[in-house]
Amino acid sequence: MIEEVILVDEFDNSIGTMEKLEAHQKGVLHRAFSIFLFNKQGELLIQRRSLIKYHSAGLWTNTCCSHPRPNEKTLDAAKRRLKEEMGIETELTYKTHFTYKAKFENNLTEFEFDHIFTGIYTKSPEINLEEVDDFNWISLPDLKEKIKINPETFTVWFKIAVEKLF
Repeated sequence: MIEEVILVDEFDNSIGTMEKLEAHQKGVLHRAFSIFLFNKQGELLIQRRSLIKYHSAGLWTNTCCSHPRPNEKTLDAAKRRLKEEMGIETELTYKTHFTYKAKFENNLTEFEFDHIFTGIYTKSPEINLEEVDDFNWISLPDLKEKIKINPETFTVWFKIAVEKLF
């Protein structure tokens, strides 16, 4: 199945679709989402991206992130991918959004209008090993310290989102 992303303008208005890899090759602005799940202790569930991902492989990031498909609501896409990647079903709340652009070593570019969702989850995830290599619960102070000490071990968008949210 060819995955497509929703191309958007700077106000998140849909202006078309494009194959996902092509959008990353051309650095075209497209819609994305990032999910941040917390447990009752306020710890964030983070994941290490699979080593087979075509960019940012093996880096730590937020609970789940991806792109809605054409004609799919962003919240519906977030719930779908959370189940596919982490085996989790939970309520999500829209928090905010931001736009970022980052070029990677393999000449791919992320240029995303990223919608942020948060939620509560108290169990262990059942990770999809094709998507996720590992996971961990971490307090926000510990996370910020780890990002400060080893920023290269975290995804670009995750570091931006942590700054904006916390």
